[in-house]
Amino acid sequence: MKKIFNIAVVAVMVLSLTGCEDFLDRPTIDNYSTGNYYQNDNQCIMGVNYLYNSPWYDFVRGFLAVGDCMAGNYHDDQYGFLQLSPQAAGDYATNMSKSLWAENGHCSTVIENIVAAKGPSSEIKRQTIGEALVWKAMAYFYLVRVYGEVPIVHKPADMINDGSYGTVYRNTKENLYDYILMVLETAETLLPKNSTPNGRVDYWSARALESKVYLTMAGVSGQLNEEYLKKAFEISKDVIDNSGRHLMSDYAAIFYGENNISEEALISWMWSGKTTDASGWTAQNSFQNDLAFGEMGQMKDNWGAWKGAQVNLQEIFGVTALDNPATRADIDKDVRRKTTYMLPGDVYPQFWRTVGGLDVLKAVFDPEYARFGCPESWGSNTGTFVSVKHCFGDNDDHVAMFGYAPARNMTSAVATHILRLGDIYLVNAEAAVLGGGDVAYGLARLNDVRRRSIKDYQDVGSYTFEDVWVERRKELAMEGDRWYDYVRVSYYNPEFALNNPIDGLKIQKRGDYVNKDYTYKTFFDSYKGNENNKAAWVWDLGEDPFRYPDPTERAQPQAYQTSLSASVFRMPITADDVIFNGNLASDVEPISENVREKYTYDFSNL
Repeated sequence: MKKIFNIAVVAVMVLSLTGCEDFLDRPTIDNYSTGNYYQNDNQCIMGVNYLYNSPWYDFVRGFLAVGDCMAGNYHDDQYGFLQLSPQAAGDYATNMSKSLWAENGHCSTVIENIVAAKGPSSEIKRQTIGEALVWKAMAYFYLVRVYGEVPIVHKPADMINDGSYGTVYRNTKENLYDYILMVLETAETLLPKNSTPNGRVDYWSARALESKVYLTMAGVSGQLNEEYLKKAFEISKDVIDNSGRHLMSDYAAIFYGENNISEEALISWMWSGKTTDASGWTAQNSFQNDLAFGEMGQMKDNWGAWKGAQVNLQEIFGVTALDNPATRADIDKDVRRKTTYMLPGDVYPQFWRTVGGLDVLKAVFDPEYARFGCPESWGSNTGTFVSVKHCFGDNDDHVAMFGYAPARNMTSAVATHILRLGDIYLVNAEAAVLGGGDVAYGLARLNDVRRRSIKDYQDVGSYTFEDVWVERRKELAMEGDRWYDYVRVSYYNPEFALNNPIDGLKIQKRGDYVNKDYTYKTFFDSYKGNENNKAAWVWDLGEDPFRYPDPTERAQPQAYQTSLSASVFRMPITADDVIFNGNLASDVEPISENVREKYTYDFSNL
């Protein structure tokens, strides 16, 4: 809580730092104060823009460490996330908590400042307050799903003034979800229904998030609540039918920088690649640096070669590093696989555009082809790279996307889509099949999602919850979301989350393949010069074969997690917060209160 309220104080004092993309311009630190800002519509827009990036920046690594690594998608063996025992004092966990509370504090302060402003029009005041409310709701949606019971910090400035921040209690999860809904419902009364997406949060963004919140809270009591399922179905159907937005026809293109703003994206972090000095740090996207193999770009600031897609995710797609690239096309019919993780033989036209696309195998093994150095070995022991979603390629690719090269290392302007229309289609399908609505409508939405991504797909005539469960994993892998599917289901069926035979946490393969180097090098030797002649390719698993080892054969502590319990679905509140306020300790009962009465907003005078 000390961290929470230190952040809140900063939020009261200052908004943000530097300029960003055109619609993300924001005030600068040397000319901003609450007394001389928010004088007109443009300043209101600028004053809310930084909520789309800077306070979220320290959540970025936790975004994938929790959302994908803990779920079995992403192989990143740091701070215990892979082993499902994250270190509370580790950088990822500490920064993640700090970032989420920072976003909440900044949103609250921006709202108060805009309410008090005299110069801006009512229309723009309503819009920008609505945007801040949605971002506040999103921060709380992450907080409750990561940490479970946390305190409600409605107006940080008030709590700072009356000193109550040191004695506040955690609220029940039911309270927290109801609070999120209240915030979103308020936002919906303020936000415009944009006919054309412009990258900003609007009514349909809030509405879509509301449907996902209802689906999540449907099981929070320990059994499914039919009323909440119906709400999730009805609201998601409203977005699908009436927002005027549609699924993009090309799944891979969703993640190209050219499509930062698209019909598919409902809520996105919007980053800048123009950051040039320390004062602008946190406005930029640094995902490529954590995800890409080192020689993908010329700045030598990528460290993702040793990471990869976990073996369990590969098996969910039915396409693994063990498969012969010459015959892989027979099973590799889902474009989401190639958009999620790289394998030898994959070529990406969106990367290295000036030379006709990135041939991953040659970039790793061929010094004559590699443009920015050649490691001549495939780093990831899962046999894959995950440098597809969130990445831009080389500087020329960034120029092609945005008209300029990244201004410095660890910087790009590729947006991070944290709520997409494809997600809402699957929210609808899940709510329907669980008893919340028209199953035929939900089936149509499931078929829509599959049809746009699977080659030669034939619509199915029925579906189950398990079908949606698998589909969500394929659709949203490496987008920081999958862990929250486990959390949602754990509320009412922890046995399924832990032990289901598809991808229960206890049965997932979380370890490394062994002996890949011989296979990959032999394959490259046959591949070079024969890229279009698959008959010449040699795929040899070796005498001591390239394989996933039996746990008794080779000790891999992270390979299987057979001793898990339902407690795994909640991370502990960080120790320094508990020391500051003992009411946040896990053995102190959370409070239950009528949040609709206690926490309110009144924007009637706008």
